[in-house]
Amino acid sequence: MSIAAQIPHTDDIALDALLAGRHADPFAVLGPHRYGDGVLTRVFMPGALEVEWQDIDGRQRQPMRRIREQGLFAIERANAAGRYQLCIQWPDARQVTEDAYAFGLLIDDADLNAFASGDADAARNILGALPCTIDGVQGVRFAVWAPQASRVSVVGPFNAWDGRRHPMRKRHVAGVWELFIPRLEVGERYQYELLDAHGNLLPLRADPMARWSDAPPGTASRVASRSDFTWHDRTWMQARGHRQRAEFPISVYEVHAGSWMDLRGDDDREAWDRLGDRLIPYVHDMGFTHVELLPVATHPFGGSWGYQPLGLLAPMASLGSPVAFARFIDRCHMQGIGVLIDWVPGHFPTDVHGMGRFDGSALYEHADPREGFHPDWKTFIYNFGRNEVRAFLLASALEWLLRYHVDGLRVDAVASMLFRDYSRRDGEWIANMHGGRENYEAVAFLKDLNRMVEARGGGAITIAEESTAWPGVTAPCDHGGLGFSYKWNMGWMNDTLRYFSRDPIHRSWHHDDITFGLLYAFGERYVLPLSHDEVVHGKRSLLGRMPGDAWQRLANLRALFGLMWAYPGKKLLFMGGEIAMPDEWNHDQPLPWFLLDAAGHKGMQRLVRDLNRGYATESALHATDSAAHGFRWVVADDRGYSVFAFLRINGDSQMLVACNLTPQPRHAYRLPVPDTGVWREILNTDAEVYGGSGDGNGGAAHTHIADDASAFLELELPPLAVLWLRRERE
Repeated sequence: MSIAAQIPHTDDIALDALLAGRHADPFAVLGPHRYGDGVLTRVFMPGALEVEWQDIDGRQRQPMRRIREQGLFAIERANAAGRYQLCIQWPDARQVTEDAYAFGLLIDDADLNAFASGDADAARNILGALPCTIDGVQGVRFAVWAPQASRVSVVGPFNAWDGRRHPMRKRHVAGVWELFIPRLEVGERYQYELLDAHGNLLPLRADPMARWSDAPPGTASRVASRSDFTWHDRTWMQARGHRQRAEFPISVYEVHAGSWMDLRGDDDREAWDRLGDRLIPYVHDMGFTHVELLPVATHPFGGSWGYQPLGLLAPMASLGSPVAFARFIDRCHMQGIGVLIDWVPGHFPTDVHGMGRFDGSALYEHADPREGFHPDWKTFIYNFGRNEVRAFLLASALEWLLRYHVDGLRVDAVASMLFRDYSRRDGEWIANMHGGRENYEAVAFLKDLNRMVEARGGGAITIAEESTAWPGVTAPCDHGGLGFSYKWNMGWMNDTLRYFSRDPIHRSWHHDDITFGLLYAFGERYVLPLSHDEVVHGKRSLLGRMPGDAWQRLANLRALFGLMWAYPGKKLLFMGGEIAMPDEWNHDQPLPWFLLDAAGHKGMQRLVRDLNRGYATESALHATDSAAHGFRWVVADDRGYSVFAFLRINGDSQMLVACNLTPQPRHAYRLPVPDTGVWREILNTDAEVYGGSGDGNGGAAHTHIADDASAFLELELPPLAVLWLRRERE
């Protein structure tokens, strides 16, 4: 009996579905199928002139017969076990490759089940485009989660973007589609073509788990190498957990990588390398301990500054390759600089190539817009209660921490995640199971994130941008908290900027704007943020907010910085603040570095440098940032003069901070101090070297003894200035 006689008939309906790109199980038709002692092999190569079958050594070769004009070829062979290759003659080229449909199941059921249960490692290990070798053949294994799709194909230049050429196999246990395409290489561009559950063709989708993407306006994903960078930062990585603890100085320079400087060049070096050449030595010289990058994940619209990302595992290609990004971080670490990134799990944009209605259903987002759509940002909201979505988001976090050695994640818009009624009116939101506004699923996700980072991050930290009074944001998860390492102190930022924006003649009526924050300053571990959000959208620059004439505006800003660096909490300053930019930040333009030709702006830069150095070297200013015993008011109620004074304390180390926030100098101003001795004036924001008037205390002040035997100082308080005085024994 012939092989053909042994082979069951494949009906025309199945072949028609395959040729039309609508067959749900292409492996049932394509590839080798054994019948008795023989094998029938079918391949679908639309546009091919002819196809030949050959053994792996190329010694046996036999033409395959065309069984459909659209490009379906077949061959029947007896005893044809083992590997084979296809020789394909295209109109303009000849190709030799293995048959993608000759490979068996690619992903273990255990890994699929783990992903379906919310396992982040499973998501990283199975999803995306992963270069690998199977049965001695090099290629790329593709896997994508799309449970409601009726067909998914990999498309790209390698198959003329033809969705009929590489349809995938569905693994029903997890709704994951898989395919191994032989001989594809790192750098190859690709997307997914999907039919929804009703057979409707959807717009081409980028890979949600892509590790590399095209630069906008391109929307394709690219195959990234699994590991092609040699790190040199072992010393840093071993010590960073210690250096990022609450008792150590953390001073963060927040940077939008695309606009810090003009990154264009005449050579073929990548933008990350050019940025590193200038930014890293600058940050080191300025004394910042960390750089925080506005979101570097792939985002289609540059005007979002990265806060509307669609590629949560891929560094933005407009600045270079994933390897270039890794090289930038490695160089930072070699100079002792930590790298934090803004990470955005709270929402994602609606671009048609993205994750919205990915397989025709509400997959990553909630179906009900009252849960799944942000009315303010016009973006989708992740379904934190779905296991696979949590696995995807946690996999993204792990990718940045493990693949790129990022030192911490600043989690964006946490408040919007915690509350179901965030920025919604009555009737526009759905209550939780107990009728409340708290988003229990988001809370559980954030706790999972922080537990994971603590257990596997190797000393990495998480920082919450959280603007409400939610209790225990930085408390351990086991004690009922969310488990973040730090929280942005938005209350301090709003109160302080409001106070400094007022004309000094009115400040006496708003004294509590400065003092109120100390009522809660030690309830969390805080970062004091003067971030990008405060210098855009008509808010004016920091300098632009300051009242008075040109001299007073600079003096006010110097005083603001002097107070901030002495106030309890870690520090964060957005780029350009240190040179006193007069205008709002524009993401399309580099910083106006020419300002440093003016003495006042150069003086501001020098002040920030000295503030960082003083903050780092004086333990009283950083070791008790989160401890109430490290702070003591000296003068908190002098509303009439708008004077504030307080002590920062760490054991025997004491720093007196005196602030005069009016343009009138205060002469022989009496301040009680706890100990006798010399109080060395280590910083004066009114010093001439910073652009000030030079008023002060000649470098030191000596204590006097009152009738009741208490010690006090009589200080010259310069106008619109802050003094730091360190206690030194006689």
